[in-house]
Amino acid sequence: MEAQPARYARSFNTPRSARLLASLMLATSALVAAMQAHAVDEDAAQDLAKASGCFKCHGVDKKKDGPALRDAAAKFKVLPDAVDKLIYHITSGEKVKFPDGHEEAHKKVKTQNPKEQGNLVQWILSLEGGTKY
Repeated sequence: MEAQPARYARSFNTPRSARLLASLMLATSALVAAMQAHAVDEDAAQDLAKASGCFKCHGVDKKKDGPALRDAAAKFKVLPDAVDKLIYHITSGEKVKFPDGHEEAHKKVKTQNPKEQGNLVQWILSLEGGTKY
């Protein structure tokens, strides 16, 4: 019985095992790098939201004329096409209904840069603690 543990221990010291371990480490490094590359730049997102006038109608935590951004995140983040829907919402000027019943065009975000638009949407979707309405 003593021979089996030694045999199994040796099997992990083979060149094949070393290649497998190196491949796993490389894949993990690539995944971490990809996650960092897609990390949300919160300051840039908030600056764009402020410059675009988003905070006139939306609070981060509380409802104004529009829903709280945390609530919008809770509503949209469960949808498979959440990013596309929010990009459309902030760039199209679609009609939105206000609490008093009147409708007007939603203000467009003040950038044509898809990376900046995507960063804003990713920041909104990253907000926790909202409620679906």
